[in-house]
Amino acid sequence: MSSAASLVVPAIKRHTSTVIVAHGLGDSGAGWMFLAENWRLRNKFEETKFVFPNAPQIPITVNMGMRMPGWYDISDFGDLATRSDDEAGVLRSQKVFHSLIADEIKNGIPTERIVLGGFSQGGAMSLMAGITSPTKLGGIFGLSCYLLLREKLQSLVPAENPNKVTPIFMGHGDADQVVRYTWGKMTAEKLREWGWSVDFKTYRGLQHSAAPEEIDDLEKYLNQRIPPLGDKAGGS
Repeated sequence: MSSAASLVVPAIKRHTSTVIVAHGLGDSGAGWMFLAENWRLRNKFEETKFVFPNAPQIPITVNMGMRMPGWYDISDFGDLATRSDDEAGVLRSQKVFHSLIADEIKNGIPTERIVLGGFSQGGAMSLMAGITSPTKLGGIFGLSCYLLLREKLQSLVPAENPNKVTPIFMGHGDADQVVRYTWGKMTAEKLREWGWSVDFKTYRGLQHSAAPEEIDDLEKYLNQRIPPLGDKAGGS
């Protein structure tokens, strides 16, 4: 199952870090390039390469089987605690994300200077692929998202759990009409219960989208996780 090539915004100085940002259902990598464009205009993250992968076109059950960009199928919009996930689709996309991380490591980027994140479906996949990554990451973030494979996820974490202490950033609007706010909050609570450090921020009145305040908080998070190295060693 193929998908369009990832969109890439290269670093404008020496490449020392990479941020991978995954889009939501029905969207594309182009839909989130505004993040990099905004930061480029403000001379932020000049040593960072941004990667915006594209999900493959797959049939989506809740949309009457229509094919659209998706990281996995969604069978219903029922409660997160009771609905079943498309395990095969999730695991297929997990491999895609792990492969993107491996590519950056091969390109000489230290694993702890790679950040994985996304929005909605892309955020859910980033949390799942991030905590199950076989290599240490610099950061993991999920916006307006939720927990996948909740009954099986812990068993997919590598025995050495390289991202046990990797800080996770989550943001969610309390007026989200698509991915319920309670799902995001419950996800953060469950991840904390399992031992991860999660900073969960609530955005009042925000529906299923990103707000300027949320992007500002994400920027602060990235500044902490991948600060510029300047003339220090690292990267290619």
